[in-house]
Amino acid sequence: MDPIFIGEMLAALMFFGVIGFLLLGFPVAFTLAGVSLLFGAVGMGFGVFDPSNFGSLPNRYIGFMTNEVLVAVPLFIFMGVMLERSQIAEQLLLTMGKLFGNMRGGLGISVVLVGAMLAASTGVVGATVVTMGLISLPAMLRAGYDPKLATGVICASGTLGQIIPPSTVLIFMGDMLSGINSQVQMAKGNFAPTPVSVGDLFAGALLPGILLVSLYLSYVLFKAATAPASCPATPVPADEKSQLVRDFFVALMPPLLLILAVLGSILGGIATPTEAASVGAVGAMVLAAMRWRLSFRILRETMIATATITSMVFVILLGASVFSIVFRMMGGDNLVHEFLSNLPGGPLAAVAVVMIIMFFLGFILDTFEIIFIVIPITAPVLLMLDIDPIWLGVLVGVNLQTSFLTPPFGFALFYLRGVAPSDLPTSAIYKGILPFVMLQVVAIAILFAFPQIVTWLPKVIAG
Repeated sequence: MDPIFIGEMLAALMFFGVIGFLLLGFPVAFTLAGVSLLFGAVGMGFGVFDPSNFGSLPNRYIGFMTNEVLVAVPLFIFMGVMLERSQIAEQLLLTMGKLFGNMRGGLGISVVLVGAMLAASTGVVGATVVTMGLISLPAMLRAGYDPKLATGVICASGTLGQIIPPSTVLIFMGDMLSGINSQVQMAKGNFAPTPVSVGDLFAGALLPGILLVSLYLSYVLFKAATAPASCPATPVPADEKSQLVRDFFVALMPPLLLILAVLGSILGGIATPTEAASVGAVGAMVLAAMRWRLSFRILRETMIATATITSMVFVILLGASVFSIVFRMMGGDNLVHEFLSNLPGGPLAAVAVVMIIMFFLGFILDTFEIIFIVIPITAPVLLMLDIDPIWLGVLVGVNLQTSFLTPPFGFALFYLRGVAPSDLPTSAIYKGILPFVMLQVVAIAILFAFPQIVTWLPKVIAG
């Protein structure tokens, strides 16, 4: 039997084997590495895998540890956790709720805007959904909001940190796409390729993030106009109106200045993502100190949470490296290339198929798991077909945010279910998120049809 055929079939079986074990609940990192080693041994038996290929693993692991870009990940996570501990979200939600309370849908509008602010300053999706669920959901239900609208807007707004910079998802994706793009360009004979940086991906994701916020706000305003009973106004007492503007600026200015310091320095080319993340981490501690929320206990809890989240992500990355080596060395990349490049419809059809696969994988896998498994397999083929790497990265980010929301396995739904009142039916959460999932699909369709929304700002910044 043809060794090439055997290798490709083993690679395909390995991919589905990994998915199967993950569905059974096995730990991701050890599943990726364990299944890959098992199939590598089988490949050795058939003579289609050379064990010397594992010799590159130590260099890869050292490369991860010395990668300056990836140092930004724990720093941004620290910034997000510290801001969450400083209770800045609570102050923003309460103040914005009062500011927009006099208009129908005002609480919903405040949740969307605060979600965008928290996404741009923390990027910690789970904490954002939980925080807004604890504070905003009871207030919205007491005000007479439709439970479906209230839960939907909280879940959708809480996941904006998946796509709005500084997203840790975009950091990993930018680092991976940078290396893949360089390899592809050199394979095509371009030995001086235009680099793709995390900053480029941040710039490309900015307008799509604003697009999503605009779609969410439009839906809340639409509901306020067509079904006013679902989102009534919550008038502010007269004695609180006099200091409302002052409270608004007190709540808004600290996170706004932090956003300008972090994102502004990256997009303006003043600092690298790692340097900006360092500024953000220090800035988060300053904001916590200003709110008398900086103590040894909080600092210790923040560092433990940062180490836990960071190590979880990097262990998955190490396991994915084993998977990537075995898959590629057994010819799996050739199998993917043949499948995607021969699809009717050309490169755009290939992108659409990859997006659909990622969407359904999002029902069962976490965002980082999908990125570490799928991007190394599919991105080289798509970039070889002349797909813009920045557009591809942002499109993947928005797509994975959609899967984060989609019933029945959307992680944001589980986060909210955990803090929602016990008498609120789970079906209300599922029904409430569906309009926002449709808005996500609309956003993906717009970005798919008009790539310039993603690519324009990076080109302007690059000059």
